[in-house]
Amino acid sequence: MTYTAPTREIQFILDHIVGLDQVRETERFADATADVVEAILQEAGKLSTEVLAPLNRVGDLEPATLENGVVRCSTGFDKGYEAIAEGGWVGMAADAEFGGMALPMTVATAVNDMLSGSCLSLSLNPLMSMGQIEALEHHASDHLKSVYLPKLISGEWNGTMNLTEPQAGSDVGALASKAVDNGDGTYAITGQKIFISWADNDFTANTCHLVLARLPDGAKGTKGISLFMVPKYIPDEDGNPGKANSLRVVSLEHKMGLHGSPTAVMEYDGATGWIVGEEHAGMKAMFTMMNNARLGVGVQGVGIAEAAYQHALAYANERKQGRSPIENGTGTIIDHADVRRMLATMKAQTFAARSIALYCAVSIDMATATGSADWQARAALLTPIAKAFGTDVGIDVANLGVQVHGGMGFIEETGAAQFGRDVRVTAIYEGTNGIQAMDLVARKMMDGGEAAFRLLEDVQKYSEKARSQFPELTESVWSAAESLRETTEWLVAQDDLADRFAGAVPYLRAFALVLGGFAHLNAASVEGGDGARTRLAQFFVKRLLPEHTALLQHVREGASDLYAITPEDLAL
Repeated sequence: MTYTAPTREIQFILDHIVGLDQVRETERFADATADVVEAILQEAGKLSTEVLAPLNRVGDLEPATLENGVVRCSTGFDKGYEAIAEGGWVGMAADAEFGGMALPMTVATAVNDMLSGSCLSLSLNPLMSMGQIEALEHHASDHLKSVYLPKLISGEWNGTMNLTEPQAGSDVGALASKAVDNGDGTYAITGQKIFISWADNDFTANTCHLVLARLPDGAKGTKGISLFMVPKYIPDEDGNPGKANSLRVVSLEHKMGLHGSPTAVMEYDGATGWIVGEEHAGMKAMFTMMNNARLGVGVQGVGIAEAAYQHALAYANERKQGRSPIENGTGTIIDHADVRRMLATMKAQTFAARSIALYCAVSIDMATATGSADWQARAALLTPIAKAFGTDVGIDVANLGVQVHGGMGFIEETGAAQFGRDVRVTAIYEGTNGIQAMDLVARKMMDGGEAAFRLLEDVQKYSEKARSQFPELTESVWSAAESLRETTEWLVAQDDLADRFAGAVPYLRAFALVLGGFAHLNAASVEGGDGARTRLAQFFVKRLLPEHTALLQHVREGASDLYAITPEDLAL
């Protein structure tokens, strides 16, 4: 299975598409110079290509297991994780006070792209820790910070998030886990959690669980939930792992993919925990981790798309089948128009999704560095788009990768199917993509659509700069943005949320396609002529961007026709 970290592609997007330069111009991130960022990308690329990528297939064929209550991880994962931890990659964006690099989220996102593409099962472990680190930085007491952050940032310990219960999935407020004040600054946590990624392993010294639970006086629903730090081993006076806590891994899920990543059912039986943040304000703290994870998950989709594309491209360049339909062809299936179409779609969509994710990260960094309300709103707007589109593209590209392989794609030994199995869950966890879309058209439109309008205005304004070079492409992108603006006006005018929700998913997809078209147009403009990026931009804008028209038509149909279809109709 071939994977080479796309460092040049990422560097191009950072330098020319998403504007990392404005991030390094802030006082907060002044140390993230061009030389520093380039060196980081090169080192992370080397780690991903040489150390982690060879573990990807191993994790699929040798899944994590539970033996007598102990999780045994896939062969080589311990060494792979050690390389990640020793390189400082877990604490890339963490506060320097506790040992982090204090790098921009944009750089951390770029690195996570490569880690995900090389071995998603293993990279999930540090990704969860990164989200926990951010949650603790923002909400934990000074004592908890001093105990947990240095160990999490160094990678000596790893972190998880515990939200889901059998009866409480997307409806987190339905959870039944309980917390009782022990009267000594600790709480007794009791309950069961499911779908807990990397709930245990055999290579870190401690696993630290952030657990949502309800205090006896907590109100029903999400407003009565608190958040607790519940470690596998209770730290002693010196901050080292002490006695075992009252928690256990009940079982590991048998999953469609990500076999190397242990996903557990966790049981807490009066386990000792410490509150993170204020009582009954757990969702506020947990959302810090979830928003971090949502961008991270979007990048997981991008990483898998990259890996699936590289795998399919290599096969298409090697597989001989039929006579070449073009003069001076290679004699392999890449000569065939439909194979060329699939590969171009894979590459073009991956570029679009990667650009959106990195621009979301830039917006987060600018909001952090400046405190600007406009940047905060833009980051919030882009987060559900980056998560949903990135993972949808990952699924679509992995699916096309199987198709490029033809019959061999259905054979496990080729490795093409693993990408599809591994990436499929990314559209589900950290909030399904339907929930991301609903968040976009509801919560993110509480400003009357102003953040969306400002972003579309920027798309149109900057597109104009390319009009003299590429008048046809510019007009297509500008017009698509205008259509999206008009549909956004219609959307925010709908008082019935059902009418918004009915078209939420196609609306998000259309928004992403417009942003993708803008990114491709910029790439062509930077290239400045008839080159590979220009030809890919023409492909995206002429063949893929027009899909936004049908998507926006879907949006404006509202909900009435959907609810006119009865459950009985669906049963026929």
